[in-house]
Amino acid sequence: MSVSERMTPVEWRTSMGLAGVFGLRMVGLFSILPIFAWHAEHMPGGSSQILIGLALGAYGLTQAFLQIPFGMAADRFGRKRVIYLGLVLFALGSFVAAAATDIHGIILGRSLQGAGAISAAITALLADLTREEHRTKAMAVIGMTIGVTFSASLVMGPLLDHLIGLSGIFAMTGFMAILAMGVVKWMVPNPQISRFHSDAETLPSQFVGVLKNTQLMRLNFGIFSLHAAQMAMFVIVPGMLHDIGNMPVAEHWKVYLPVTVVSFFLMVPFIIYGEKKAKLKQVFAGAIALMMAVQLGFMTQPPALMEIIGLLFFYFLAFNVLEATLPSMISKIAPAMSKGTAMGIYNTSQSLGLFAGGAIGGFLAHHFGPAVVFGFAAAMMLTWLMLALTMQPPPAVSSKMYHVEGLTGEQARGLAAKLSGLQGVREAIVLAGEGVALLKVDQKGWDQAGAEQLIGVGETS
Repeated sequence: MSVSERMTPVEWRTSMGLAGVFGLRMVGLFSILPIFAWHAEHMPGGSSQILIGLALGAYGLTQAFLQIPFGMAADRFGRKRVIYLGLVLFALGSFVAAAATDIHGIILGRSLQGAGAISAAITALLADLTREEHRTKAMAVIGMTIGVTFSASLVMGPLLDHLIGLSGIFAMTGFMAILAMGVVKWMVPNPQISRFHSDAETLPSQFVGVLKNTQLMRLNFGIFSLHAAQMAMFVIVPGMLHDIGNMPVAEHWKVYLPVTVVSFFLMVPFIIYGEKKAKLKQVFAGAIALMMAVQLGFMTQPPALMEIIGLLFFYFLAFNVLEATLPSMISKIAPAMSKGTAMGIYNTSQSLGLFAGGAIGGFLAHHFGPAVVFGFAAAMMLTWLMLALTMQPPPAVSSKMYHVEGLTGEQARGLAAKLSGLQGVREAIVLAGEGVALLKVDQKGWDQAGAEQLIGVGETS
């Protein structure tokens, strides 16, 4: 078989289209973060910060419960059908929130938004439409889109609020979900064959094994804590900028623009250093410690705007480093054939963190005040730091995938044994039913030529 080193136009079109679907959904979700808590205080029922926190976090609860079932449904009923259903639910929730006259209507709308949990279905469709050798690259396109969208949305939120208001942002989110349906329909091709992909999808029979892996569970607690702290913070931070910084909500973008842009670029050297020098654990633990210090800094109630801006800069620097390193560490630690299941549980933990952070942050803010909210976040970071310091350093490996064709089970086992014997190959699994060879290899010095010769890459079939 011959394998091109470059993605085909169809693969690029698929990657960009599905990245666009993620981006269109995320703009509305992230845009409300810097403005919602301030507006909600002036809505009927919004005097209770408990309800404000629930409104922020409700999205995460329904998404956590439905994300894996939607992914499994995509295997049975078709990728695009499930994606359309999810986008319809997401749009419906957005329009419900746009029409809401009190905080309870917002909670209902946010819950419906989360019910459109299509991340797993999108990943499965991406796997159907990209070759194994290029899937990591395609996933990186989506990951980068989510990261850029997050930063851009925090800046856009206050500006959009000034132009169209909170209800307008929710309505815009609904229309963008409808636009995303068009992207799926006309930009993303229909897969000729849909099948299960161990590297990208969740398999229930692997749940117990993944949940027993203490190294993976440390990372699941980490993503839970990271997003719980984020949601709890945004119950408080908009009010701090307004009250302490004397900044109208419409001008908050002037804070978010420099801190998100500069922190986004400054995180890159840390990621490169951690990956290239096999120092990922040290970079990881350092970012957690920085995050904890930021929460303690906010806990002391900064008296001036510049101090708030400084803390937000270090918060986003730590957040960006952690958000980038966590999936990489999952990939390095999870067994090759359980990677999809490990990522499914990881994503569910993230969604549960969004809900818990909003709910707990709102409760603590209502009963005890902002300092206790940041104290809660700092305590989570301290717990995570202790878990990170005692974890095993992730192996300095990369994941490789190759397409294989027409192998029997016995031939697949034989090929896996030969691949495992090559220099620098840490793990090799060949799945005849999926037509794929999954390898974990040393980042430097592994016998790539030998592997490709065994698999047949470069030959004409």
